[in-house]
Amino acid sequence: MRLSQEAPATPFPQLRRDRLQTLQVNLGYRCNQSCSHCHVNAGPSRTESMDADTLALIPRVLEARGLRCLDLTGGAPELHPGFRDLVRRARALGVEVIDRCNLTILSEPGQEDLATFLAAEGVRVVASLPCYLEANVDRQRGEGVFARSLAGLRHLNQLGYGREGSGLELDLVFNPQGPVLPPEQRGLEHDYRQVLARDHGVVFNHLLVLTNMPIQRFAAVLRASGAYEPYLALLRASHRDDNLSRVMCRSLISVDWRGHLHDCDFNQQLALAMEPPLQLGDLLNSDPGPTAIRVGEHCFACTAGAGSSCGGALS
Repeated sequence: MRLSQEAPATPFPQLRRDRLQTLQVNLGYRCNQSCSHCHVNAGPSRTESMDADTLALIPRVLEARGLRCLDLTGGAPELHPGFRDLVRRARALGVEVIDRCNLTILSEPGQEDLATFLAAEGVRVVASLPCYLEANVDRQRGEGVFARSLAGLRHLNQLGYGREGSGLELDLVFNPQGPVLPPEQRGLEHDYRQVLARDHGVVFNHLLVLTNMPIQRFAAVLRASGAYEPYLALLRASHRDDNLSRVMCRSLISVDWRGHLHDCDFNQQLALAMEPPLQLGDLLNSDPGPTAIRVGEHCFACTAGAGSSCGGALS
């Protein structure tokens, strides 16, 4: 069975939404990098970007629904011209803001003060660093990315990020290099912490281990190498029912750059809208409640092994 833009028939267990806690917003697909594992297929040539009217709805929805977390993603969300104003407005409401940052954006022209801005607003930074070895990172994300990522991490550390008592949280994200399940999160976090501190003087709070999702760019790589079906079989065989109660889609709604609502960021990339279809503005007047979540074979990536979500391993 192959993934398509339509909801596939699948034996994945049915899920229902719990209480909504997090609004995850994709501000657009433009990015300064083009990573091989990217499930969004983001890159410098992408032009999709949330318009001002949709952007203005976000703080209103946060307040109307009493949400405590705004999770900003892309592309590189910081490249959106309304990013900083949105962060300020959300923080003024007392909402936690997460910036899913690729680290190299911190040294892009015009973004030299970005890290200082994030620190001043108390934004939680969740930063991609798929390995602590230079060769592996550059192979997955592009030549020179590891060095630029380390420079970004050192800058964040200088501002207090990742340091005990600062209140500035810096989490790193690991993705496997290919069609395999990630290693155990706690042990890998120990290795990251030891190597980055010893060799590079870098500290951080937590490591989040994510399973690669077999969609978009990564799915194309798998198909080209003949690994797509074996990888899906691995994910299915590694499914654990215990992870179903903790998957992110049960407490999160994903908003695409047009304001359409999805059960998660991965469904967004497969054009699987919530049922019934909803727009961001619909959340001003009502909570979606315990509605059914659209599932497909790709969902096994979230429940395989130790599980995977925007917050890392589930067990």
